[in-house]
Amino acid sequence: MANSRFANAATAAEAVARTLPFIQAALADPAVSGLGVLHLVMVDPAARPGAGSFEHAVVHEHSVGDRDRWDVDYAAYARAKARLSWRHGMDSRRLQWMEPHRLEADDSLLWGGVCLDGLVVAASGAMPAWDEAFSLAVAACWRGLALQAAEAARGGRG
Repeated sequence: MANSRFANAATAAEAVARTLPFIQAALADPAVSGLGVLHLVMVDPAARPGAGSFEHAVVHEHSVGDRDRWDVDYAAYARAKARLSWRHGMDSRRLQWMEPHRLEADDSLLWGGVCLDGLVVAASGAMPAWDEAFSLAVAACWRGLALQAAEAARGGRG
């Protein structure tokens, strides 16, 4: 299976670390997450559906908050959202709201995953709009780190 040169496990972990202050502060608000927990899943953008399993495409996962407080398996929910966004190349909300005819019988009906320029990130544990916001923030940071790494590899020549 292919591995992204610049959006890899290291830059994925760094993107999460850089966005954690925002995520943790927001999770303290009960209107954002009643339990103050979140699970994030990030997919290798070089991995293609059909060329390998989704499980092998997952490049990074991270839990925020106390997992003992989970009332459901938020990791499984986040993976299901990520799988949808990865398979269809679009945000799970857009798929669910605008193209529900593409859903298969066992697909998740939850949303909160994004596909930003091929970078798939999904979150679960907060309200759906906030799951999507956290996913988008992490994906944007991950894209920035990949762009920075690519620029450095070119010797800063643009």
